[in-house]
Amino acid sequence: MTPGRGLRVGRLGRVGIRDLTFAAGSALLGVMIFGVGVTGVFAGVLIFGGALITLRLRPPQESRRDTARILADLPLAADLTAACLRAGRPLTSALEATAVAIGGPLGDRLAWVTGQLRLGAAPEEAWSSLLYESCTAQLARTMVRASTTGSPVADALTRLADDASATARATSSAAARRVGIQAVAPLGLCFLPAFILLGIVPVIAVLAARVLIV
Repeated sequence: MTPGRGLRVGRLGRVGIRDLTFAAGSALLGVMIFGVGVTGVFAGVLIFGGALITLRLRPPQESRRDTARILADLPLAADLTAACLRAGRPLTSALEATAVAIGGPLGDRLAWVTGQLRLGAAPEEAWSSLLYESCTAQLARTMVRASTTGSPVADALTRLADDASATARATSSAAARRVGIQAVAPLGLCFLPAFILLGIVPVIAVLAARVLIV
């Protein structure tokens, strides 16, 4: 199986205890919001099922780790390949040296492309498999475009490295913001039921008692 094709198809992630707990908590929150009745139970079932489906459709954790590492290694890989090309090494040799230096999932993909090129595959065919992964699609498009137009590959890789570095910085900032949101979400999930039980339910009980007394 070529790199990228298996990831493009995707795999259903396994649902663990943590995911079931999250889905059950979301369903309970829905029941508390809509009320303990037919509407609340129906909303809870829908929320529970939707949460499970969403969790199962997530990429596997290993795939997410590989994607994160590829995105982190891509700027350095592009710079190393460009440096090797400017030093006079052919493309296959430059890619091979970069694959060895980088290692990891990106190194494996570059080694596979290098092997295809050494076997005589056209650049478009060798790089096409990497188009199916979002983390390597930009690199594959850059290399295919350079091979078809005849533009300097080193210059294209330098621009790619700059773009990838900017994307990595933006991704890191977004991840930092998500951590803050994820830290607040469990607190909200704990405080909301307490607020309903201690703040709203007593008021409703007092009002109901007054209505019954009158």
